[in-house]
Amino acid sequence: MAVPHGPAGVGEARHRMRDQLRRGGVAESVIDDAVLILSELLSNACKHGRPLGDALAGDGDVRAAWRVDPGGRLLVEVTDGGGPTRPAPATPSVTAHGGRGLNIITALADDWGVRDELHGEVTVWVVVHEDVHDPDAGHRRDDFATRVAAPSVAAMPELDFADAFDDLD
Repeated sequence: MAVPHGPAGVGEARHRMRDQLRRGGVAESVIDDAVLILSELLSNACKHGRPLGDALAGDGDVRAAWRVDPGGRLLVEVTDGGGPTRPAPATPSVTAHGGRGLNIITALADDWGVRDELHGEVTVWVVVHEDVHDPDAGHRRDDFATRVAAPSVAAMPELDFADAFDDLD
């Protein structure tokens, strides 16, 4: 998918990815991670990379792609026209307004890397999840709160809170 070099196309790319992965039967928690990773990659490409071709910054496009390969791995790639530095995780200060994108990707993804392409293009690729066909792929234990929920207070007759408040008078 061609995405405008700048913030304008990020929302559309996220929406398209979410729709396609849902139709492909990918677990919702894996999709959430993939959409966040795509946002970070596109933001980095627009901030640090040039658009593809001969377009000026702010004009032109970068390329976003995602797919589930035959082995069940969910792959996300963003290609830009290259930049003055190589993509690498930063160590931002606590008060910094940015610099955490690749650290977020590292935390969420199974693997990622950088590939140099023809004509100075740079692709950052991410393996979001190794096996989206696994029924537990990316399962975040959404049922955890239900599993440990205490019985309601009304179901415990030995607890009479009204008597406890009588003692406060």
